[in-house]
Amino acid sequence: MEPELIWMRPEVSGVGRPPSRSRAEITEAAVRLADRDGLAGVSMRHVAAELGTGAGSLYRYVDNRDDLLDLMADHVYAEFQLGEPSGDWLSDLVAHGLQAREIFRRHPWLAELVLTRPVVGPNGIDVTEHFLAVLADHPAADGDKMVAMAMLNSVVAAAAQAEASPADMLRSARYIAHVAAAGKHPHLAALDLAPDGGDPLPGALRRILAGLLAK
Repeated sequence: MEPELIWMRPEVSGVGRPPSRSRAEITEAAVRLADRDGLAGVSMRHVAAELGTGAGSLYRYVDNRDDLLDLMADHVYAEFQLGEPSGDWLSDLVAHGLQAREIFRRHPWLAELVLTRPVVGPNGIDVTEHFLAVLADHPAADGDKMVAMAMLNSVVAAAAQAEASPADMLRSARYIAHVAAAGKHPHLAALDLAPDGGDPLPGALRRILAGLLAK
């Protein structure tokens, strides 16, 4: 049987001395580490060192590193500004996606978690509720709304991951330019991915969401 998510378990185990830390404090330390060193830098030992304590003391609050990752991802979801729906669902959801990209930029490790181990905690529930509030009057089926949310998250996370690897993107762009100049791939050579020279993500999100949630 799979263990319950950490938010469904007591804040502190009942064994040992009275607690001197909190889940929130441990989570914030783990986020600082990940922001500085990436996910590879997040371990029970490293988080304990960040807090000036021993790794064994953390097991009163979390069972393992997976718990830490779940707490970290949900913690940064609190950075979303969830305003009242404007009545223009498409513009609201595109704005939501762009806001997500800013969060991914502040926490580059988050995209990997969103794409590989999506887990919903308390802040994630608030974000989901806001997404559904924006679509409350939309006639799409509930399942289609949830697919649209998952697709929005995945597209923005993937875009943020690519953006975080500028050296790889530059090398690929140079090779594509080299191949296009050879003249054997005319359709590739004719591509104009951002004809106005601006940010392609808002337009891409509008087209994806409009297609998924066509009335």
